[in-house]
Amino acid sequence: MRSPSNALNKNEAMKIETLPLSPAEPAASTVPHQRRRAAIGLAAVLLAGAAGGYAWTQRAAAPAQPAPAAAKADKASVHELSKRDIAVVEARPLAVTLPLSGSLTPLAQATVKSKVSGVVLATTVQEGMRVAAGQVIARLDDAEARARVAQQQALVADANARLALAKKNQANSAALLQQKYIAQSAYDTSSNAVDLAQAAVDAARAQLELTRIALLDTVIRAPLSGVVSKRHVQAGEKLAPDSPVFSIVDLRQLTLDAQVPASDIPRIKVGQEVQFRVDGFGERNFAGKVVRINPSTEAGSRAMLVYIGVDNPDGLLRAGMFAKGAVTTEKSAAHALLPLSAVRTEKGEDVVYRIDGGKVVAQPVKLGLRNQDEGLVEALDGIQAGATVLALPLDGVKPGHRVKLPAVAAPVKG
Repeated sequence: MRSPSNALNKNEAMKIETLPLSPAEPAASTVPHQRRRAAIGLAAVLLAGAAGGYAWTQRAAAPAQPAPAAAKADKASVHELSKRDIAVVEARPLAVTLPLSGSLTPLAQATVKSKVSGVVLATTVQEGMRVAAGQVIARLDDAEARARVAQQQALVADANARLALAKKNQANSAALLQQKYIAQSAYDTSSNAVDLAQAAVDAARAQLELTRIALLDTVIRAPLSGVVSKRHVQAGEKLAPDSPVFSIVDLRQLTLDAQVPASDIPRIKVGQEVQFRVDGFGERNFAGKVVRINPSTEAGSRAMLVYIGVDNPDGLLRAGMFAKGAVTTEKSAAHALLPLSAVRTEKGEDVVYRIDGGKVVAQPVKLGLRNQDEGLVEALDGIQAGATVLALPLDGVKPGHRVKLPAVAAPVKG
């Protein structure tokens, strides 16, 4: 039997024999073979590095080539537009206006005054009430006027009696003259007395007519149809001649007195239309026409008054209201209207960007009347109503680009 120590030594010898050779001590037969393998590996590594460097340089230079393709892609992209970006062209007349403002005054108004003296017995109307022409609005005590009429009637009767006596004397004188009992001068005297008596009768009758008129004037009537704006007297007051009694205004016809700078007067003509608004009536428009132009400027303002006639059949407008509006100085026939912001100048001509089949097209146009206040210009040629145009310049949207319209386009509005 072997001892454990011998077995251990035998195992260690076997392990030493099976270990690989150290690089410092290679076998003589394997050295040339290993050198060839190392050379081949080194060549393969160098070749792979060169190929990788070439591929890397090609990939680094490649991104500089696709620029035209990117530009083409941008051009082919679709621009989405909002409702504010576009406008639908519509055809209607275009007007050029001049702003103005002023106060409304009645065309017909009157302050009724007493023609005679007397105590006011009664007034039949008050402020705000409508009256008709000839309607009784006040009565004065007529006792004194009636007495004067009666007195004058007596004077007329006396003058008629004197006339009758003078005519009888003239007839007697004529008979005596025919018989040559009196001289011609005596007859002439009697004839002259008849003429004087007739003149006295005429004067008395005229005075009687005046007293009758004074009696009628104790009843005060409205001189025109309208509305009572002020009552100046009360019952029981004593009036003198020319004392104011009532003020009446006719609201059916008003005048808008507007001040216009003298530099703009050449644009104003009689008959031009005026549109205006009055505070308290919201967005309601009222209409009028220029009826007169004052030939002189207002002191200290260098402006001239323009009088605008306003029909007011329903009586809504009142005297003294302030009105603000504009007079139409020019008006054209119905043409296609474009926003001023949509017009561009390219190569010396006016163009708009029209949208046709989802593409932007540069459309030359011939322009006409402009309204800077509304921001509109009429197109005399080049575009028709119903066309859709770019309402304002947009960065990046050029002719040839494709666009997408919103659901509903906003129409051209003034």
